[in-house]
Amino acid sequence: MPAFKKVTAGLVLRETDTKEADKILTVLTPDLGKIAVIARGARRKSSKIAAASQLLVYSEMTIYQRGDWYFMDESSTIALFDGVRQDVEKLSLASYFAELVEAVICEDQPSPQTLSLLLNALYALSRQQRAPELVKAAFEMRLMALSGFAPMTEHCALCGREEPEEPMLDVVQGVLHCRKCPLPGGLSLPLTRDSLAALRYVLYCEPKKLYAFTLGKESLRQLNHVSEAFIASQLERSFRTLDFYKSIKIET
Repeated sequence: MPAFKKVTAGLVLRETDTKEADKILTVLTPDLGKIAVIARGARRKSSKIAAASQLLVYSEMTIYQRGDWYFMDESSTIALFDGVRQDVEKLSLASYFAELVEAVICEDQPSPQTLSLLLNALYALSRQQRAPELVKAAFEMRLMALSGFAPMTEHCALCGREEPEEPMLDVVQGVLHCRKCPLPGGLSLPLTRDSLAALRYVLYCEPKKLYAFTLGKESLRQLNHVSEAFIASQLERSFRTLDFYKSIKIET
């Protein structure tokens, strides 16, 4: 009996060489979620699916399933994000986005919002619409919110002030508080009023307007520090691609 074929859009989060010319791809799709796809012969120069089998390529894929595996039969590229690929700093940041998404997304669960978030981040980096640091912080916190890890930022968790005095975010407990209202057992990092306003914005704004804000250099640095610490605390892990991106930033 011939295998049932399905057409879906997908973004490659990870590629792994296997056998002589094949690849195993981790692909994020809107309807199937995160799936493993075998791309047979993708490493051959003559392969018609070679382009769609690269990291961070968005394609329309024809796939079929056998057992626990999906196989790519045909593909048509939708976006290559050349503006990202031609810049090592942006490529390293985009690779971190892909690794972060792979870490928070469960297998085989539809994830259209997460795919849309990641695609918009890649478009923003590729088209140079916003500073990479701004895209990074906004993407990190919005992804965590979509994944069920949103911090509570409406008011101080202890005194209830909507605008905390010397605001701080406890990245372990995920709550906002005034500096004078310490919370035991956590790890609190300071926020400026501007970085707090930006954090609230990226958590609750319309998806299409995620990057429609500006932030001063110091407040942006602070927001990035808080978002990285929040992710490390909530997911209890580090990211190799983030370490590499930060090393590139230091060198440049």
